[in-house]
Amino acid sequence: MESIISRSSLSTYYLITLPPSFFIILVSVFVDMLGYGIMLPLLPFFVQAHASAGGAAIAGGLMSMYSTIQLVSGPILGALSDRYGRKPILLLCLLGTGTSYLLLGLANSLPIIFLAVFIDGLTGSNLTLAHAYVADTTNAENRAKGLNYSQLAFGLGIMAGPILGGTLSGFGLSVPALIASFFAFANTAFGFFFLPESLPPERRETRPITQVFSWAGQFTSIFRQKNIQNFLVVLFLLNLAFAGLQTNFPLYSNARFGWTPAQNSYFYLYVGLCGILVQGVLFGKLQTRFGERKLIPVGLTCMAIGLAGMAFVPAAWMIFPPVAVVALGTGISIPSLTALVSLRIPDSEQGRLMGGNQTLLALTNIFGPAIAGISFDVVAISAPYWLGSLLSIFALMIASVGFSTRSDSSTP
Repeated sequence: MESIISRSSLSTYYLITLPPSFFIILVSVFVDMLGYGIMLPLLPFFVQAHASAGGAAIAGGLMSMYSTIQLVSGPILGALSDRYGRKPILLLCLLGTGTSYLLLGLANSLPIIFLAVFIDGLTGSNLTLAHAYVADTTNAENRAKGLNYSQLAFGLGIMAGPILGGTLSGFGLSVPALIASFFAFANTAFGFFFLPESLPPERRETRPITQVFSWAGQFTSIFRQKNIQNFLVVLFLLNLAFAGLQTNFPLYSNARFGWTPAQNSYFYLYVGLCGILVQGVLFGKLQTRFGERKLIPVGLTCMAIGLAGMAFVPAAWMIFPPVAVVALGTGISIPSLTALVSLRIPDSEQGRLMGGNQTLLALTNIFGPAIAGISFDVVAISAPYWLGSLLSIFALMIASVGFSTRSDSSTP
């Protein structure tokens, strides 16, 4: 086979050999993130349209509420998918997303906006369930590649959504919300008719239903498994290092380089293109050649170097190379870490694991922006990036301990 398929086409060949259901789930992730990308930048404007004062604070409170709700809903929805299958829970989440966008499009008061965000947070585990679906349908050799392509679909949707949302907003603020709602409902119908179930009954969780709704039990049970504890901490630190930078960078670039919002939009386009290159082209080849164990420390090292470079650069043009290094680091470390942890968990607990990962991500989204903002205001404008670099180094040390434990020799 290698004589027919060149190394440069390994990533394409892998996509061709995937089952059709995998392509369906990728389309589902892309469409879901497209709607999310349409709505996220416009949410503050929805608030301002109905708030007499304090619009920015209310918008920030909405996002904090969204992340807080996901702290609770993620593990529970993941555990429900372990018990009843991925498809019905995923369709429920997609239906909730469509309903929330529809409410936003029709909202005529702040309480309706809060209700819409509440529903979206409660059912916002689409990517979590998609990752569990990928884990169900890939083997140990291809798990990291499958999760990587899921992240690629995520990134493409997030990148295309704001562009489409900005264009549609010219026709009225409700138009993007109604279009995003249409995408979500169409995605629900698409999944209902074409997406097969990935978790057969014999592989499902059988514990009592009362235990499924115990958030503390679902979350802590994942951390009690010693063979993944270190790597869950690494995932948390990696996301914490990155979470605050998305909201902080426009302030940083304006203070250091005098960048305008338009210049920042071009920068984010560059970041998106770097992510597509890493996830769509490089990762498949690197994972095939080196495997997750070698890619994780390399990715964390790239994160540490790239974030330090972003903090250090004295001129605007110099920031682009370290950002590419950061994109390489996150692009190879996150899917590798997620796949490694997934391979150490039984099939019947993949949903709970991915839900636990979502809880970790929600925690970083709550604390990351606050930490970055405080360090930016109190210490120095470059402090969030130095802090991110130190967190990446700390994560690298913990990963090294995880790989050196005795139990690691017999596990993926």
